[in-house]
Amino acid sequence: MRYDLTDLSLFRHIVEAGSITHGAQRANLALAAASARVRNMEQSVGTPLLERSRHGVTPTQAGRTLLQHARSILEQAERLREDLGVYAGGHAGQVRVLSNTNSLTEFLPEALGSFLVAHPNVSVDIEERLSDEIVGLIAEGVGDIGIVAGTVDAGSLRTFPFRSDRFVLVVAKGHDLAGRKRISFAETLDYNFVGIDRASAIQRFLSKKANSVGRPLRLRVQLRSFDAVCRMVENNVGVGVVPLTTARWAAKTMGIHAVELTDPWAVRNLTICVRDYKGLPYFARQLVDHLREERTEIT
Repeated sequence: MRYDLTDLSLFRHIVEAGSITHGAQRANLALAAASARVRNMEQSVGTPLLERSRHGVTPTQAGRTLLQHARSILEQAERLREDLGVYAGGHAGQVRVLSNTNSLTEFLPEALGSFLVAHPNVSVDIEERLSDEIVGLIAEGVGDIGIVAGTVDAGSLRTFPFRSDRFVLVVAKGHDLAGRKRISFAETLDYNFVGIDRASAIQRFLSKKANSVGRPLRLRVQLRSFDAVCRMVENNVGVGVVPLTTARWAAKTMGIHAVELTDPWAVRNLTICVRDYKGLPYFARQLVDHLREERTEIT
């Protein structure tokens, strides 16, 4: 039974993506080459590693065992590369970060920018997910660092405070709700919404909140950024939910008004979570320390 690091990395990508096609793309391999590698791995072990269906693939029990060892081996290989990088004239490494939408759009760009300037040989792979998904994936070793809403149960993960913000409703000046100071999310569901792309974590979160009170979220248009949401709101296309930091910045140049959401989930204390701080690769520990250095509280 012989698996090289490319095999193990490919298998990890396939399981995490839930698809051989998407896993091959993540591993930068042609689909035919990826499929051949999977077949060879299954022939080598003598049993299927993946259960295939029209909805994608999931690991068999043998596949889950391989995945567990693959993650451990790949993590050790990454640490070896980082340690030997010192003798090659400098460090080199990659940090895998899973983040919810709020952190990804409002806080991480600036924090990661300063970190990457200080560490030019480090790369950061960022993936957007829902907070509860992130906790499970970090526990499984899918990523090094997670940024989640503080309301999520992190279980046995080690956590550190990151940032604080709140979601607010933004409406055009002159809108029916522009005179309100506070409102519940349920009350806003009578109006058309401008939202973020359906695949985004925050849009899925808001849809779930609407469904929980038996109401649909009436989305008229979906965009790629909170800034674009504010511009559509300014033009009376609908109302939107954005971070307070975005609303304050946008209100300086746009005709919008922010209304406080009274729902407890609107206040977002963002948290860093890791499986084992001491067990993190060197640069991942440095990134955690960097993210913790400055905290921004809502006022």
